[in-house]
Amino acid sequence: MKIKNILLMFGVAALVFSCATNPFTQKKTLALVSNSQLFPTAFAQYDQFLTENKVVSGTKDAEMITRVGQRIAVAAERWLNANGNHGYLNDYKWEYNLVDDKTVNAWCMPGGKIVFYTGILPIAKSETGVAAIMGHEVAHALANHGQQRMSAGMLQQFGAVAGNIAIKDEKSRNAFNQYYGVGSQVGVMLPFSRSHETEADKIGSYLMAIAGYDPAEAAELWKRMKANGGGKAPPEILSTHPSNDSRIANLKALAPKAKAEAKKFGVTTFR
Repeated sequence: MKIKNILLMFGVAALVFSCATNPFTQKKTLALVSNSQLFPTAFAQYDQFLTENKVVSGTKDAEMITRVGQRIAVAAERWLNANGNHGYLNDYKWEYNLVDDKTVNAWCMPGGKIVFYTGILPIAKSETGVAAIMGHEVAHALANHGQQRMSAGMLQQFGAVAGNIAIKDEKSRNAFNQYYGVGSQVGVMLPFSRSHETEADKIGSYLMAIAGYDPAEAAELWKRMKANGGGKAPPEILSTHPSNDSRIANLKALAPKAKAEAKKFGVTTFR
C-alpha cells in the first residue's frame, strides 16, 4: 500500500475514533490527546510557572481571585450536574493564583489551574469584572478548547506531511507549502480559534450569572479592554479573537439569556 494511502487512512481513523462531546453544546469535538494525558502535563507546567513568577498571596486582591474562582467552580458544577454531566469535574484540580505582572492577561489551564496577572485588575475594575474574566477563562478549560486546539494543530501538521509526500514535483510541492500554510491558518485555524472565544463568552456569561455576578458587566469589561488597546487590533479575519465590537454586541445579547439561566438555579439578584 502506498504511503499516502496509509496516511489518508490514518487521518480518517483519527477523525472517527478520536472525538469527545462538548458538555455545553453536545457537539462532537476533536480529542486526539486525552485529558488523562493533558491534565498531568498542564499541572506540571503550572507548578513550574509558579516557581518562576512572583505569586501574590494574603492581599485583598489575591483573596478576591480565590473567592471568585471558587464561586465560578461551584456554578460550573451546578450547571453541569443539572444537565446530566455528573462527575465531569472529578479530575479537575482547581487552583487560583494572582501573579505580580503588568501583563493584561489571565488564563486557565486544562484541569482548572488559573492565573490572573495584576495588570488586568485595573481593567477588571471590580469583583464582577474579575468574574467576567474568570468565567470566560474557566469556560475554555471546561469546553476542552486546549485539547481541541492541540488536536487541530496535529491535523494541520498531518495535512502538510501528507501533501509533501503525495506531491512529487518540487515546484508544485513548494507552491502547496506556501498556500497550504496560509490557507489552513486563515481559513481553518483562526476561525476555529474565534469560535472558541465566542463559545467561551457564552459559557462564561452563564457561569458568572449562576455564581451571582451580573453578566451585563461582561460587555462593559470588553469596552474597557477595547479602550485599553487604543483601538489597535488586526482585522477579525486575521485574528484569533472576534473583533471588540462583535464581542461587545454578542455579550450584550447574552446577558438576558444568562440571567434567565441563573433563575433556574434560584439566582435572581446579582452583584
